[in-house]
Parts: sequence; structure tokens; C-alpha cells
Amino acid sequence: MCRIDGDRDPGAAPENRPGDDQTFSALPEDSPQDLYENAPCGYLSTLLDGQIAKVNTTLLNWLGYQRGDLVGRRRFSDLLTVGGRLYHETHFAPLLRMQGEISGIALEMTAADGSRLPVLVTSTVKTGSDGQPLLIRTTVFDASDRRAYEQELLRARQESERERERLRQLTTTLQATLLPPTLASVPGLDVAAHYHIASIDEVGGDFYDLFPLAAGTWGLFLGDVCGKGAEAAAVTSLARYTLRAAAVYDPDPAAVLKNLNTVLAHEYNGADPRFCTVIFGLLTPDSGRGGFRITLASGGHPPALLLRADGTADYLPTPGGQLIGVLPDAHIATTTFRLDPGDTLLLHTDGLTEAQTTIRGDRYGDDALLDFGRALAPTTAQHTITAIRDLLDTLGPGVEDDAAVLAVHVPHPDRDERPGTR
Repeated sequence: MCRIDGDRDPGAAPENRPGDDQTFSALPEDSPQDLYENAPCGYLSTLLDGQIAKVNTTLLNWLGYQRGDLVGRRRFSDLLTVGGRLYHETHFAPLLRMQGEISGIALEMTAADGSRLPVLVTSTVKTGSDGQPLLIRTTVFDASDRRAYEQELLRARQESERERERLRQLTTTLQATLLPPTLASVPGLDVAAHYHIASIDEVGGDFYDLFPLAAGTWGLFLGDVCGKGAEAAAVTSLARYTLRAAAVYDPDPAAVLKNLNTVLAHEYNGADPRFCTVIFGLLTPDSGRGGFRITLASGGHPPALLLRADGTADYLPTPGGQLIGVLPDAHIATTTFRLDPGDTLLLHTDGLTEAQTTIRGDRYGDDALLDFGRALAPTTAQHTITAIRDLLDTLGPGVEDDAAVLAVHVPHPDRDERPGTR
């Protein structure tokens, strides 16, 4: 190989640096006896029955024994704790006899003063030229630092679990404050609701309510705030307060959602905009014909599902409704209909329809929910919510987002209301 000045053949032997020979020759010669006695680990040799035949100074110093206390007087298992002796007899010794070697076993040895020393033990059976076992050689490593490290990790894990539990309790408490403790009792109407929490570690943004308004009318709403956590909780609280306050001022559903849109657009118009989908309804009882007249307004929310007394079910048309809080003048879609005796109205958030199924990982979807409703109708509010809860349980971890459902039902005044009866 051609070389130029300054290059050196990488395959050539390294040049001796000045003084290397003198440096190594000046080191004291290691004695095999000294290497054994003062090794950084403990050594001991035992007969096949475990009687100690030889032990080094390192292990004696660790345990606080004199050589005469152990050699010919004690067995290796005698130096172990009660639990260690039991493990030695039932696992360690039988495996050593079968395999001829066993390594890295964590045990505790008892010192002369009664203290305990965590150790890692490796034992090997020495055999003669004829293959017959002669004695057992054992190496002992001080595992005190390792044990302290493991205990520190355990304490840190336990503290982390306690912190997580406190966070869960805080999240649960905060979530409960965002939902009504009870729904208003409306004469001639049965109501049921359910909130499915996808993760107990984060506050969700779904919300609902049913409350009285003036002149014998009632308002209801169900919505879903974008995102999770404290920020979503703040928007949820603001949305619930605004909806109830706006409905008192002007109960027209479209006006209520426009007021909410104005508030959100004003409060969150910076670099971190916040928005939600909401469906708001105004319920007015029809004393002449029975049932209720309902006007629904939707701001980008999934359509409500109407389950009729005749066994049919369909989504109520609220097309084109825009998200609340995005545009300064959002379009609000409305629809008006009757809820007659035997009918049930179901409101839901998209955590239900966007849940993953076990079939190819598909979303549950609007069509599946419609088929689900058609199979239920005619039904009651409570039976509908119970069926939805069972469905959510069946979907299991596929429900990746919180899901809220609210059902209202007009019972027949003189008919058995058990599901399936007509």
C-alpha cells in the first residue's frame, strides 16, 4: 500500500510508547492468595452437603465472622435467612444438582450481628477427572446498592400510583360538576341519561341537561366540546351556563345557539380557538292531543334519533348546522316535530358512532345506530339508555372518546310501557 507523509498503515503494530515497560514492571506482582482473599466479591467452597470448607476474607468481613466460626462448623444454608434457607432447599440446591451450575440468584445472608445482607449468588459444582462431583464453589456479590435502588424505584412507583389515584379522584369530581346531578322532572315525560367515560385520567367535554323554562316549557341540550382536559372542562362549564342563561332570555333554540356562538367566539378568538357541537331543544306540552311539540336546533351536532311508537326509527333532519364558536355568524339548522305517546327521542354525542368495532377496525357509524334504534322501537327512555350502555360495554376499548346519551319518552297514559309491547 502506498503511503504519504503523516500516514501510517492501520494494520501495522502500534509503536511502544516510552516508559510503558517501566510502568507495568513497577506494578506489584499479584498473589493468587491475595486475589482470592481480598477479591471484590465473596468466595466460599463447600462440600456436597453444604458444609463450608473454605471462605475468603471479603465475605468474612461482610458478615462479621471469624474463619473458625464457619469452616467445618457451618453450612452455606445456615448463613441464609429463614426464607432463603427454604428457597435453597426447595429450589437452589435441586437445580444445582441437576444443572451443575446456577447463577444470579437473589438471596439474603444473615451477619453475625443479626443484620441482613442482600446478595447475588452463583454456584458451580467442581467435578473430578472421572466426572464425579467433588465440591461446590460459590461466588457472592454484595447487592445492597442494587436493593436500595430497587426499593427506591418501588417507592417512586407507589408514589406515582398514589398521585395517579389522586388525579383520578380530581378528574372524577371535576367531571361530576359538569353534569347535572339530576334531570328535571317533566310531567308526562320520562327521561334517562348516561355518560360513558372513555378515560378516567382526563376530563371529557360532553355535556347535557334538561331544565324548566317559563310558561310551562322545558329546555334540553346535549353537546360535545372539542378536546379534553382542563381547557375542555372550562369550555364545557361556560357552554352549560350560557345555554341555560340564554334560554331564559330567549328560549328560541336557534337564538340560544347563536348566543352561545357569540360567547365562544368572543372568549376564544385568539391563537387557541375553542368550539363545540350542540343540539338544543324546546319542549312544549300539547295538553289537547297529548305528547310534546319539540323544536330542535343543531350547531354541527349529530342528528337526533326518533323512535316511534309504531316501531319505526329515523334521524331528524338538521342539515347544514355549523360548529359553535368557529364563525362569528354560524348557520343554525332547526327542525320541529311532535313527540307523541309511545315515542322516544335519543340524543347522542359522536363518541358512540365513532367507536371502533372488532370488525376490521371499522367505526360503528350512523347506519349501525339507526339499525340499533329500529330494533329497539317501540321502547322507553330507560330501556333505550340501558341498551346503549350494554352496546358501549360490548364495544369496550373501541370507545376512544367520551359518549353522552339523553333519551326522552312520552308514555301512554293507559298502556303497559314495557319494551316491546304495542
